[in-house]
Amino acid sequence: METKIRYVVRHKTTGNIEKKIYTLYQIEERSLKALSPIFSDGYELLSRDWYTGLKDSNGNEIYENDIIKISYETLWSEHPYYFGCVEWLAHEGYPAFDLRPWLDVEMNSLSWLMSGADPSVKFYEVVGNICENPGLLNIEYCDKEEIK
Repeated sequence: METKIRYVVRHKTTGNIEKKIYTLYQIEERSLKALSPIFSDGYELLSRDWYTGLKDSNGNEIYENDIIKISYETLWSEHPYYFGCVEWLAHEGYPAFDLRPWLDVEMNSLSWLMSGADPSVKFYEVVGNICENPGLLNIEYCDKEEIK
């Protein structure tokens, strides 16, 4: 797996948020300021996120601080949608990416989700990140009535 880092920055004058993804090789070969103007004084660094090496159901790469929407079969779950944030945690004595707060299992919850171990999980997708969509963190689940 290629090591990738996503930088999320805000332009100080306009407030626009931009994302740039670089491989570790690119960063080692050139300075960040040489890679992009987003590393100048005109931008504020909001987040530096590691690539998990995993992809969602749509094939989108999953990074630290991404917000994942997990869709369940409504017959299996009280709430058909849950939201979780990808976090870098030391779990059980080894470093891992985990999904909080929606799941508390004995193993790494993000890997567990991707494994298909829960047959009621229908779909999971990246729906934003904590810098661009902080309000999504306030939604832990969506009741069936809310999606009608």
